Amino acid sequence: MRSAGLGPFSVMALTPGSDDLVREAARSSPAHTLGVGVSLVIGRIIQWRAMILPVITLEQLISASAGALRLAPGQGAGHGPAAAPITGVHVSELEDPTPYLEGGELLLTTGMPWVRGGAQAYVAGLASRGVAALGVGLGPWARAVPEAVTEACREHGLALAVVPDGVPFQNVSRAYWRLALRDDTAGLRQAMGVQAQLVRSATRPHAVTELVRSVAQALGGWAAYLPSSPLDGAGSPPSAGAGASGAGSGTGASGAEAGATLWPPTAGPSLRVLRPDLARLGRSGTPAAGTFEVNGQAVVAHPIAGAGPARGFLVVGAGRSLSAPDRDLIATACTLLSLRVRQRETLASAAASLGSAVVLLLLSGFGEAARLAADDAGLGPLPERVRWLCLRTGPELDAAAALALAPQLMWEDGRVPSAAGFPHRVDDEGLAWVPLPVAAFAESGAAAPVSGSAEDPGTGAPAAPPAPELPAWAGGAVGPAQPLGPPPPGLREAALDARHGSLAGPSEGRGGEAEAWVAALAGFERADLLGTARSYLRHRGRWEDVARELGVHRNTVRHRLGLVAQVLSVDIDDPDVGARLWLALRAHDGAGSAS
Repeated sequence: MRSAGLGPFSVMALTPGSDDLVREAARSSPAHTLGVGVSLVIGRIIQWRAMILPVITLEQLISASAGALRLAPGQGAGHGPAAAPITGVHVSELEDPTPYLEGGELLLTTGMPWVRGGAQAYVAGLASRGVAALGVGLGPWARAVPEAVTEACREHGLALAVVPDGVPFQNVSRAYWRLALRDDTAGLRQAMGVQAQLVRSATRPHAVTELVRSVAQALGGWAAYLPSSPLDGAGSPPSAGAGASGAGSGTGASGAEAGATLWPPTAGPSLRVLRPDLARLGRSGTPAAGTFEVNGQAVVAHPIAGAGPARGFLVVGAGRSLSAPDRDLIATACTLLSLRVRQRETLASAAASLGSAVVLLLLSGFGEAARLAADDAGLGPLPERVRWLCLRTGPELDAAAALALAPQLMWEDGRVPSAAGFPHRVDDEGLAWVPLPVAAFAESGAAAPVSGSAEDPGTGAPAAPPAPELPAWAGGAVGPAQPLGPPPPGLREAALDARHGSLAGPSEGRGGEAEAWVAALAGFERADLLGTARSYLRHRGRWEDVARELGVHRNTVRHRLGLVAQVLSVDIDDPDVGARLWLALRAHDGAGSAS
């Protein structure tokens, strides 16, 4: 029942099954999700009140009982058994009530159990059970407390009190609970006020920032939320017409730590020290809390639950030992953050689906319909001018990874802006299509040289060695600036044939590849592969006609065509390959004759 890092008063200890409620809320609407969170908070307050009761001594109970209870003669006040705490009031006339007691109680009896003697054994049993005090109700069974009972209580250290004749035992019980409620009121009001503040914070526009600030101020220390994904932070994804700079800001209250929401800002150095440890904790698999020492103080990182790995951590540095209400406050904040993150995931998924539909309309040439759909879906106005970005997504069709890698791809015009958060669509060939606003390229400094790029000393063109950390499928193409509409012809082919780790233009790609084929055939010195391929394509694969034109044996033609296949690593009998090679040969012949 005890959860890591939160102690016996954690959310798991107080509210069994609350994690299941969070998961169920995540499958509901965003509004219902927050409603479930509020219900959990209210339930936790009630259970906290039930489990954390104030300390009440026998002397305090006697003072509050209005004469219904008083110390027996010979009992000292202010110290000894009378100062021991009482956990409750119990009434029993059994000769051995110990099986029904837990310890710490004030036991009330009329004296019936020792009418026939045995007071010593009776009191010894109560003391061994841990009973705090014995209250004797004066009346028909005992006009006064028997001396044997007084001596036994003194011997075993058991406090002794009397209830005057004619006073109901219920008056003592009522006095106890009035005292308990009165002493608990201040703490309960404070706890309810803090919990209510957390709920109000969760309903505000900048909920994550408000929650972190509320936790830090309530504990008198610092707090931070570190999301595992930028979209789980305090920022919001950009609209369809926004620039790249609007994506995933998430710096929250301080801005001191990228991606983190921190309060107060002065805690930034402590958070930086913790980042490596939190990264290891996040990779551990099962979400678990962790305690770390920073500048001689204990700092606890609480996982924010998700559908699988933790969605981040709520890090708390109180600078002191945490009380049970403190731990309950943190548990509530973690629950509200989990619900908020699930809510954002649901909204992000819906926005991605709507954005994909808008991009499909643009790819199909329905620009006006795409504008109307974007406005109706709340994606914001589409930009007037765009540059299409077409990226390979790999065998897993991981569009998110492809969009995140776009700024790392080599491009002759500089660096493309981040495409994360913009509407996109993945087609049947595994290509992700993104209509990026032209303004986003200006904001990202796309005209500047790529950091770390070098030039080919022979041509002066930028060399494009792929970064070793990029996946093998990374690459794509960028179209020119154009009015909002479908992408330019050839962009798909350019993206499919772009070098690893680079971005091609619409005039590159398959056309450039065919030109490379011609250059490879022309550079082969042992045989006239260029002329053989040209004749073979001109005569549509008729070997006899090729041999007659070239003046060689047909077996020589067969051998040369085998070399062509080896040099180019393609089958020129493939209609697509043959057509592209033929056009490149025609262009090569025209350039040669012009020169």
